[in-house]
Amino acid sequence: MRFTTIFFDLDDTLYPPESGLWKAIKERMNNYMRDRMDIPEHEIPILREKYFMQYGTTMRGLQANHNIDSDDFLTYVHDLPLKEYLTPNPTLRSVLASLPTRNLIFTNADINHAKRVLAALELNDLFDTIVDVNTVAPYCKPMPESFQIAMKIAGESDPSKCVMIDDLHRTTRAAREAGLFSILCNPSHVNGDADAHLTDWAELKGILESV
Repeated sequence: MRFTTIFFDLDDTLYPPESGLWKAIKERMNNYMRDRMDIPEHEIPILREKYFMQYGTTMRGLQANHNIDSDDFLTYVHDLPLKEYLTPNPTLRSVLASLPTRNLIFTNADINHAKRVLAALELNDLFDTIVDVNTVAPYCKPMPESFQIAMKIAGESDPSKCVMIDDLHRTTRAAREAGLFSILCNPSHVNGDADAHLTDWAELKGILESV
């Protein structure tokens, strides 16, 4: 295997979208914008999509245009009973434990949410560190600068030795453009958006060893 570092996205990657957790987080974002910021409810979906596309995350857009307290926002939107949504995946744990690489979480969430998710999934002992949205501020995925910061934290200077696994097409596409090997963890796969496509964690080592 030519890779030495793997960056794993967190939400909707290490657990399936069917869990409903990310949907619940998005609903908390809507509530925050309505209840804490007094934004009319009918405007929220439009604003969220605009900020997501323009700034990478809803939060970055709210910071830029409404001067919100990011810690308050992140605490609010992630205040959910994770064990009601998440179930440990023994196959994923076995695969991660068998990897010879340095493994890091690279998420647009914050470190507190990441730690809680990893604990609920019983994976918290399998990652070297967490690169969160605050670590790469003022950037976030899929901005090129965010990958540069993540690589620096991982002690990597050669992107070709790094892998990015994410559920979002635009993130795997950006990672690929930055020189990383990108794997899309999503049932929907569009040519050019990633170097490889993953639907079963049992496939991961085979993908990595075949490159």
